Amino acid sequence: MQEQKKGPLAGVRIIELAGIGPGPLAGMMLADMGAEVLRIERPGETDLGVKRERRFDLMLRGRKSIALDLKDPQAVAAVLDLVESADALIEGFRPGVTERLGLGPDACLARNPKLVYGRVTGWGQTGPLAHTAGHDVNYIALTGALNAIGQRGQPPAIPPAYLGDFAGGGMFLVAGVLAALIEAGKSGKGQVVDAAIVDGAAALGSVFFGLVAAGQWNPERGTNVLDSGAHYYNVYQCKDGSWISVGPIEARFYRDLLARLDIDPASLGEQLDPANWEASRERLAEMFRTRSRDEWCALLEGTDACFAPVLSYEEAPQHAHLKARETFVEIDGIVQPAPAPRFSRTPSALPTAPRAPDVRDYAHTLAGWVPAARIAELRALAEKAGRD
Repeated sequence: MQEQKKGPLAGVRIIELAGIGPGPLAGMMLADMGAEVLRIERPGETDLGVKRERRFDLMLRGRKSIALDLKDPQAVAAVLDLVESADALIEGFRPGVTERLGLGPDACLARNPKLVYGRVTGWGQTGPLAHTAGHDVNYIALTGALNAIGQRGQPPAIPPAYLGDFAGGGMFLVAGVLAALIEAGKSGKGQVVDAAIVDGAAALGSVFFGLVAAGQWNPERGTNVLDSGAHYYNVYQCKDGSWISVGPIEARFYRDLLARLDIDPASLGEQLDPANWEASRERLAEMFRTRSRDEWCALLEGTDACFAPVLSYEEAPQHAHLKARETFVEIDGIVQPAPAPRFSRTPSALPTAPRAPDVRDYAHTLAGWVPAARIAELRALAEKAGRD
């Protein structure tokens, strides 16, 4: 019989010192996988500086939160008490901030030697840029990623913050924390995880650094197979103005695409010869402009032509494949990505909607973290912070 949905991290307790970007994503993922994540927020803060209803702050789903003014020594002492019951702590402040607050690694590990202390920053804890401000575009710029994104002859194209903040930062913080938790289970000792977005973004580009070293990557944007240089790995506009993507890199898949388009491969020349790519792209562009996106989906989707429509955020949850897999779920009226990845024996539960700190719930929120008498003190501190 399948166990109750709790996720593989059920029983793991994690403190999240509230921040923006990669930290909240890491907190969301850990909570999605079943960890009990307690988010310590500053009174009146909003993620990304954008005021909106809490239920739209999807990265804050699945966990409880309390509000404390960490400039108050009593609040800091309260967090250190919570640390004693935690398996891990994650934070995303600039280097040295938590140390100045009295919540740095030394202070926390002194209270709980088995604690995993996860830190995510843009530039890392060390290095000449460590203490300077930055954002996703800067981090991916420094690591070579931004320079590789864009069309031939055009400026680098700025992508949403997937690559730096969330993949290079949040995902690597999760990976580091999980690895350190496994090791702590063996050694009984905690440690600090330094997850720098620049390090993570660089690691994500490992295959491309290998291609550069082998002399198989052209530094000019839009001239390589995987960066829109090749006609067979590209996007094309349809008759109705919508877009589709094709990516049949392998010869047999390429032949399948051309057969379905009724194009003689010989008429395009050798697939892998860059000298043929521009003319072939124009030929395919002309072909794809003759039908709507839906018509191309009817012909090519579900085949080995390596095809997919280019969907918007609004359209993606309605696609038949993603609906069948339940890749998206609806929580509190908001359609959002479901927890990922999936686990066969300890599946994740459906996340709860984001909830703001509420002093009336502190007894439930903090149950098991600290004694009942301490919960009353924390509630008083939260009420004081809200008044100040």
